[in-house]
Amino acid sequence: MTDIFEQVEEELRSDRYKRLARTWLPVVGGILVLALIAALGWWGWQSYESSRAANASVAYERGIEALQTNDLAAAESAFAEAEREGNGAYKSMALAQRAGLALAANRVDEAIELLDKSAKAIGDPLLSDASAYKAALLVMDTGTYEDVEGRLTPLTREGRPFRAQALEALAMAQLQHGKSTEARATFVQLQLGQDVPDTVRQRAQAAIAMIDSGTLGSLPGILEAQSAPPAVVSPEQAGAAPQAQAPAQPAPAE
Repeated sequence: MTDIFEQVEEELRSDRYKRLARTWLPVVGGILVLALIAALGWWGWQSYESSRAANASVAYERGIEALQTNDLAAAESAFAEAEREGNGAYKSMALAQRAGLALAANRVDEAIELLDKSAKAIGDPLLSDASAYKAALLVMDTGTYEDVEGRLTPLTREGRPFRAQALEALAMAQLQHGKSTEARATFVQLQLGQDVPDTVRQRAQAAIAMIDSGTLGSLPGILEAQSAPPAVVSPEQAGAAPQAQAPAQPAPAE
């Protein structure tokens, strides 16, 4: 009798397993197929991005070589190609190079537009903030204080790579628009701040002394170095391929 019960129970279990298999095997199979498609898609995307970076690298190097021989038309064409083909880093650097060419031809508005695009092309602050800072310097010549402040303020936050330079530029814009009290406070922030380059700190100290003594007339000459472009960013720092070269710095704003 016991054997009969065990046999019946075994058959019930077998039927249950069969029903579970018929229910879940298609689901599991579908999941595995989707996982395979996703993996193949990711591999294809990675290959595509690598190919774009390689093509952009060749075009970018060609642009640098054209600059070295002063063939500006060829340089513009090569950098435009690198912009089209490149990933974020190459696109940003190529746009910055094109901005330098536009500025050299006295097309300031075009240079600002290209620098704005360069800043938006990549999320890495080493590249994006450099372009945004240069654009803000150019805007200082003709733009409103609100425009300059809006451009510089995000660059002055803690941890941003060109924070000190952006604060100094903001202080100069404040002086330019008659906001000497605000400018002094900004210079004090530079004077007391950590990780501020010695040259920037010294200029801030000189500016504070001039504001306090009322001798602002000679301030522009002492702070002329403020308009110098930020340090060159290597492709390794920016996460680009090793063969890339950092974008040429556009001429600083007067």
